[in-house]
Amino acid sequence: MSPRRVRFPAEVSALASTDPVPSIGPVVFAVDLDGTPEHIDLSELPCPRLTRALAGALADVISSPGTMRDRNGVRYVVRRIREFVEFTAAALPAAAADLHLSDLPPDLLDTFEQKLIVQYGERSKEPYLTMTYLVRLLKLVHEAHPDAFDAAFHARLGFTSASAHRATNPLDAYPFPVLDALESAARDDIARIRDRILEGEKLAATGRDPRQHGWDRVENVLWYIARHGPLTADDVSYKILRPLGGRPELNSRLHLTARDLVPFLLLLACQTGMEPESLRQLRSDCLVSPARGFVSVTYVKKRAPGSTHKTIRVSDGGSLRFPGGVIRLALRLTKGTRDLVGTDALWCDVSSHGQARAPFDGLTPWSGATREWMSRRGLDRLTDSNGKPVALDLRRVRKTVKSRQYLRAGGVLEDFASGHTRPVAAKHYADIDAHKETHEQAVEAGLEQALGAALAPPVVLSDAGGRLDDGEAALSAQEIESALSGEQDVWLASCRDFFASPFARKPGAACPVPAWGCLECPNAVFTSRHLPSLLSFLDFLERQREEYPTAEWDARFGLAWDRIVHGVRARFSARQIATAQAITEADGDRLLLPSSFLEVIS
Repeated sequence: MSPRRVRFPAEVSALASTDPVPSIGPVVFAVDLDGTPEHIDLSELPCPRLTRALAGALADVISSPGTMRDRNGVRYVVRRIREFVEFTAAALPAAAADLHLSDLPPDLLDTFEQKLIVQYGERSKEPYLTMTYLVRLLKLVHEAHPDAFDAAFHARLGFTSASAHRATNPLDAYPFPVLDALESAARDDIARIRDRILEGEKLAATGRDPRQHGWDRVENVLWYIARHGPLTADDVSYKILRPLGGRPELNSRLHLTARDLVPFLLLLACQTGMEPESLRQLRSDCLVSPARGFVSVTYVKKRAPGSTHKTIRVSDGGSLRFPGGVIRLALRLTKGTRDLVGTDALWCDVSSHGQARAPFDGLTPWSGATREWMSRRGLDRLTDSNGKPVALDLRRVRKTVKSRQYLRAGGVLEDFASGHTRPVAAKHYADIDAHKETHEQAVEAGLEQALGAALAPPVVLSDAGGRLDDGEAALSAQEIESALSGEQDVWLASCRDFFASPFARKPGAACPVPAWGCLECPNAVFTSRHLPSLLSFLDFLERQREEYPTAEWDARFGLAWDRIVHGVRARFSARQIATAQAITEADGDRLLLPSSFLEVIS
């Protein structure tokens, strides 16, 4: 990355001093953004000491590699500085002209924040974003001048926002079929771009100078472009070039265009899951340490605390299915344009007017290029998870790649949180709508597993005393004999020991739930003799479905129903069940339910 240099006029090079000065010169300076100057003029603002301090902090930020996104980002922060300074002057009109940093009241930031919330709305992220930049700059001012602010104002700089809304619902991932379709289309398009430029280079090698041999042959025009750079309006008339496709078409035979960058960035995003802003700022020397089919990609993550320079290890190879191969192809196809621009930025293109440029310096209308590419490839007809047409957003591509990694890791954050802290990985990449069903299934499975561990399967005996269930609870011969004889029956089951209930308040007390609770009690033993009562109770439960909403019926009767249907009834043969059903219906309508049961459900 080329260094970003800040040039201050001599009369404004010093920051605000705490000592009074007769006058303060205008705040005008220029910064170099990848070789292109950006002039910043804050001379018309009030509160000159505050303006100078914020301008100096902004210059420090821009000078730090990778901490300011692009030209548009710089202009955004400048607008926010203007807003804050003008607000401060309006809030402190009497002191504005001679305002010192130590005069700033601690509630000034909170009042400015409330003004932004009223201006943009409570749900807007704009107030929080503005406060993020502003507090950051003021912290830099404090670092440069520790005694500039009073203690109360400095304490306020300890947090960004008092009440502004911060995004709580992270972007959702695309459906996986959408990601696969985007990746496939990007790969196919890059192959066509490769063939187009390689063919153009071959034609250029066979051409001759069109100024002597004519502009009517494609190879001659490409010969000229290869040696003198992209065609502009000053080189030749558009009417002469029209039969050959026109100036933009001819330039694209040897140089990438803005729309060509879309599939390149998209494919790398699909393959690596890198941050979109990091992909856009890749440099021509980003590939390092190739070994054993892998290569490291060095990049800048501007939002990362501390060191912003990071690396990611990716697969390398000779096809477009390897991220290393995609970057190497991009290096090959953009080399001529990079040489013309004189930059080490990986992504270079030629505009429709023939201007060679490093496009992500705030010059390329990226959103328009993505919409045009999606439409041309027919991808805007894909359906998103909300049923609407898909719109390309590289941030969501990253989310989808992370989502797939999360699911492959089985939701284990230690295996998934590479490149993030665990809280960030959980909040921004795991807790998204795309994982809602997965998380609900995991919770349900966990509850079932916990219930299974806490609630053993029902003990079911054959008429001969053999075990029909799969439980591990041991029964003594006496308990088996007692269960078969009926001497310990408690309506729905036989009880191994009525005075040793797990539900009793104290040892030796009688069981407090002799009816319904038998279905969940480890003391309960079920035999064919209990089938009529169980089937009668089951019929009652089924009729209750008409009385309660589904959720409430599940809460009241779901476990009892499941224990009867899957835990007991399933252990008996169809003949046994038919016999028990006939016995149940023998005495009129159904067997009477015991009064103790009616008391429980009332």
